[in-house]
Amino acid sequence: MNHTNLSADLLVGLVLLLFVGSFANGQGPGPNTPDTKLVTEFDTDGNGVLDSEERKLARKAIQEKSAAGGRRRGPRRRRGSQVTGKPGAKLSIDDLDPAEMEKNQKAELYDTSVLRTIFLEFEADDWEKEMADFKPSDVEVPAKMTVDGKVYPNVGVSFRGASSFFMIPEGLKRSLNISMDYLDPEQKLYGYKSLNLLNCNGDAAMMSSAIYSQLAGAKIATPKVNYVKVVINGRSWGIYTSSQQFNKTFLKENFDTKKGARWKVSGNPRGDGGLRYLGEDLEPYRERFEIKSKDKEESWQALINLCKVLNETPADKLEKALSPILDIDGALWFLAVDVASVNSDGYWTRASDYSIYLDPDGKFHILPHDMNESFRISQGRGGPPGGGPGGGPPRGFGGFGGLGGPPGGGPPGGEQGGGPPQQNERRRRGGGPPGGGGPGGGGGHGGIDLDPLIGLDNDRMPLRSKLLSIPKLQTRYLQYMRTIATDHMDWKKMGPQVEQFRDLIAKEVKADTRKLTTWDAFQTATNTKSPTKAGSLREFFEKRTEFLLNHEKIKNLPTVD
Repeated sequence: MNHTNLSADLLVGLVLLLFVGSFANGQGPGPNTPDTKLVTEFDTDGNGVLDSEERKLARKAIQEKSAAGGRRRGPRRRRGSQVTGKPGAKLSIDDLDPAEMEKNQKAELYDTSVLRTIFLEFEADDWEKEMADFKPSDVEVPAKMTVDGKVYPNVGVSFRGASSFFMIPEGLKRSLNISMDYLDPEQKLYGYKSLNLLNCNGDAAMMSSAIYSQLAGAKIATPKVNYVKVVINGRSWGIYTSSQQFNKTFLKENFDTKKGARWKVSGNPRGDGGLRYLGEDLEPYRERFEIKSKDKEESWQALINLCKVLNETPADKLEKALSPILDIDGALWFLAVDVASVNSDGYWTRASDYSIYLDPDGKFHILPHDMNESFRISQGRGGPPGGGPGGGPPRGFGGFGGLGGPPGGGPPGGEQGGGPPQQNERRRRGGGPPGGGGPGGGGGHGGIDLDPLIGLDNDRMPLRSKLLSIPKLQTRYLQYMRTIATDHMDWKKMGPQVEQFRDLIAKEVKADTRKLTTWDAFQTATNTKSPTKAGSLREFFEKRTEFLLNHEKIKNLPTVD
């Protein structure tokens, strides 16, 4: 092991954990703190957006503010890595097959059999630096977008994400958000106003989000995911996953209404968004939950009531008390998928990275949000050699997931190292010291033998500990585990899906000069032929389903719809 790189990894990781962790503990601005407002201040013509001259002034102002505050826009190099980005192949709309574009025009935006090319043209060559400067603000950088031969003259583009931005240096693939309605409120791309283009940070297979979406979406409302190729100013930036926005369009598709309240529980290694009851004051909840709909006090009061009922109702009365205000069955499926997939950004380990919807009838729905760190053999220091699904090369890189778990889970190394056997066993079963810990406790990142009943005594994650304390609901949850292992994660069913995605994107992944992993790592992760290929998706699905189906609490249960 390269101890120099390890030290650098630990230093960067600890700084990030302390920085992000302060948000969860009320020591910094919460998730509802607005971005730095620059548009209103510098929009001299009053059209609601900033033109090039207005952006120059706004950019200078935010650069000066960043310099005064000692902020950096992002790392100058990728820690522990020799991977650097270089210009991709030149490509124009004329290089595409007209017949293919015509076929795409008839397909839905998130059709998983379609690989569209999105062309973006920025005014300036330094668009990447400009977008990095504006990352903490409300400024979007305008571009002309062309998709399937149709031109969309003005869209707004910005970098998105936390670790998927701050841990990725300039020149490599960063996640993008595209606002179709930047200038024209009616402008849409195949019916959608927002695009989330994700860089597959830490996912050598580039398939975690797409597979998770299909698995969770079999029963509950889940963002749709497929693939796109992005070309910026005439140069290829390779493959991104395109993940549906959690907005009113999502609600209409899944709940046949645009009304209701929406919250995002943002990713945080020291997250405390597990629905603990924190009293009647709104502020502690505002520090943990980011409201995405209109900010109404009655919405917050309903959320507080959910937390109170969940945490303070005796177990023998809890199901009856929750039934009118929570989709319990959907929550159990969410929890089962979260653990079956060993989602290292999941509720079970970080008490964050999910969405909450309160429908007009007053019932809450718990929904997936961050899905890109699932289906990996090990969530310790970056996964197996060669960069399989455990994080991709170089070892140790993969966002927060490569750090071996949040504070309370012991030193880096996940379930495989960093302490005496008793400590490692606690880490495997729930992480941290006995008792589950308070905020910042954390549960490590697990592996193929992650216990389906992890966290039953962890008060930090009451959606698990309280619901699964009820024998009837625990049995239903375990039946869902068996259903997932049998009907969804069985390799005979999953293998063809992996092959379909691989065949769709492999050529572009090989040619991609901005990707965050290597071609060899992609080949290893998506190998479907060898059952012994270390670090492959096949290895994960075969070993994980075997473990689940032989678990003493699951093996004799029937599957359920």
